[in-house]
Amino acid sequence: MNDVSNPASQLDQLKQFTKVVADTGDFESMREFAPQDATTNPSLILAASSQPQYAHLIEQAIDEHAGGSLSGQERIDRILNRVLILFGKEILQIVPGRVSTEVDARLSFDTKGTIDLAKRLIDQYASEGIERDRVLIKIASTWEGIRAAEVLEKEGIHCNLTLLFSLPQAIACAEAKVQLISPFVGRIYDWYKKSTGQEYSGADDPGVQSVGQIYEYYKKFDYKTEVMGASFRNVGQIIELAGCDLLTISPNLLAELQASTDPIEKKLDEAAAKQSGIEKVTMDENTFRFELNEDAMATEKTAEGIRRFAADIRKLETMISEKAEAAV
Repeated sequence: MNDVSNPASQLDQLKQFTKVVADTGDFESMREFAPQDATTNPSLILAASSQPQYAHLIEQAIDEHAGGSLSGQERIDRILNRVLILFGKEILQIVPGRVSTEVDARLSFDTKGTIDLAKRLIDQYASEGIERDRVLIKIASTWEGIRAAEVLEKEGIHCNLTLLFSLPQAIACAEAKVQLISPFVGRIYDWYKKSTGQEYSGADDPGVQSVGQIYEYYKKFDYKTEVMGASFRNVGQIIELAGCDLLTISPNLLAELQASTDPIEKKLDEAAAKQSGIEKVTMDENTFRFELNEDAMATEKTAEGIRRFAADIRKLETMISEKAEAAV
């Protein structure tokens, strides 16, 4: 029972219902809010890499590849992958659970390329003494990405399917037996707000409703894939999803939750979901592609997300290339 004179913060209350994950590349934020896991993506790594306190990780990756036989794009690729591993390694010294490391978004429609890169990343983590159970490989929720994750999961490499905006994507991921999905609450909200000109809040938020529907479907049909709500725009969205398996939250919203002691109730409940009347759907490739195409929001946001992450990968490559040339 909480001490009435010292009530629990909303963050501490949330942790009673849900695993809290830090959505950041900033190590100090992770230390401050003590999340279970941490997620990264190209945009977060790019932002962190631009800060002086993390410059040594870029420099280390460049130094390790100095004077070798590699040159050009192959050398940049190796350095970039090493940067991802160095950030992940640092994160795993802070969080007790897992880190999500994202494959190159430009491989989003390349099943074999995604599998090959995921294996290289896992091998690099292994060379640092990090067991694969502490790493989730982040892959875009395209049909090709889901097929790559299916292969990787069978080999014991666990995956986090990201850029997920619809139930068809979630069903395909569950049937592929992926470890975890990251449905994007905030970006769904953004699309509907722009499309309709309306403001949404609480249970009326389309992003909240989407994650609630996915959670209900998974629990109803006993899928083991974890649901991790992501991409939040405000604390209200987070509070409405209390009870979700995991929620990955940015430092500014973690700080808001930490600063408030207003009560939080569990909103998503497995037992209630099992009573749902929702019907089961088999998601083959034709059904997946058609249903995703029918959903303008999911189609547009998936494509936009891939473009954004690909653009940030290119920016990271440019930064690394410039620093590598300066180091010669």
